[in-house]
Amino acid sequence: MAMSRAALDNELKSIIADVLGIDAQQASELGEESGLFGHLPELDSMAVAGLLTEMEDRLDIVIEDDDVDGEMLETYGGLLAFAESKLVSR
Repeated sequence: MAMSRAALDNELKSIIADVLGIDAQQASELGEESGLFGHLPELDSMAVAGLLTEMEDRLDIVIEDDDVDGEMLETYGGLLAFAESKLVSR
């Protein structure tokens, strides 16, 4: 069964909080325009790999190297849209 956007939003915020070790409250405040890479000090290049791996595991999706670009990691909305597109195409 497909995950609703709200459920995906909650799960993605949970993944971000877990991987980056940030407070769940801070993660819950992320909005469409919230900056990620370059804005959250916890999200460095090493954390990106962990974040994508955790997304694959918890969302049951496959993320190819070609899928990853700066745009999808620029804002929370970009990452959410990316995850949503992966769920639709699986």
